[in-house]
Amino acid sequence: MSKKTFFSLFVFGLLSMSFGVCQAQSTFKNPLLPTGPDPWVIRKDGFYYYCNSTGKNITLRKTKNMADLSKTPGVVVWTPPATGNYSKELWAPELHFLNGKWYVYVAADDGKNDNHRMWVLENPDTDPTTTNWTLKGQITDPTNRWAIDMSIFEMNKQLYAIWSGWEGAENVSQDIYIAKLKNPWTIEGERTKIATPKHSWEKMGSNPLPVVNEGPQFLRQSDNSKKVYIVFSASGCWTDHYTLGLLEADAKADLMLASSWKKYDEPIFKSNPAGKAYAPGHNSFFKSPDGKEHWIIYHANPEAGQGCGNNRSPRMQPFTWNADGTPNLGTPIALDKEIRKPSGE
Repeated sequence: MSKKTFFSLFVFGLLSMSFGVCQAQSTFKNPLLPTGPDPWVIRKDGFYYYCNSTGKNITLRKTKNMADLSKTPGVVVWTPPATGNYSKELWAPELHFLNGKWYVYVAADDGKNDNHRMWVLENPDTDPTTTNWTLKGQITDPTNRWAIDMSIFEMNKQLYAIWSGWEGAENVSQDIYIAKLKNPWTIEGERTKIATPKHSWEKMGSNPLPVVNEGPQFLRQSDNSKKVYIVFSASGCWTDHYTLGLLEADAKADLMLASSWKKYDEPIFKSNPAGKAYAPGHNSFFKSPDGKEHWIIYHANPEAGQGCGNNRSPRMQPFTWNADGTPNLGTPIALDKEIRKPSGE
């Protein structure tokens, strides 16, 4: 072999290796973390901020690339007192940036599930991963009933809260409610029930009660879209049939009227046993760094029968939109499949 041939092969080998590294870096596999129920993501000023249920505190992660989430250590930014109304069972925290400050909405109780209510934390810092968090207090409508999974969105300069709650004092049905906000920590006026479990796929594992609608998330394709959506989780998280359903309303409708909301008859995202994705649900949505792609992040179990525990891991994948404007979430992507990273990462 001549020196010229050897050199050419050597250079080709280096280029091939570099191409292989680039290829490897351009994709990822789920799950993003070994555990992480109820994942939530928000993007601001070039960073993604992530949190999930820990049960005992508020932990945030900050990253430029969601596919590299596991490389970012979690930072405990707030720990509740040892006792009291918001000391135990911290569920489904959500981080929002509203009116120039950061807010966390989290469900908590005193150790008894019947006492779950929603609580709000505030941080004035530019970076929410500091420990400069203070408790603003409980956020509730006049009924002060059981409440979890609150999310916040804005439409036509009006802030709204949506959450999962009980109509009365007993755990008969988890319904989806909406209310207007006076400010990020205060509900203004009465709540409106916009969804209650009625289809068989919303009642799995209930025997016959309680039935479950929870984890509501607001979704809109663009600021000028004629429709708005709420994606929610249905059936008991203790079953393999936990799934996502869809509510729809006209963007110009009065969102406080129950009649403005239509529930679709079939789920839009459900288990993929062959891909080790059981009971997918409690999701949130975000866009790629360049703003061109829509992504869903959700939790799922890798095996059947694992219920509501810490086997639930966060997974993400891109989704598209149907011709009629509804979201097409597809099917949970199998754990052994390579997924192209969000565009712009």
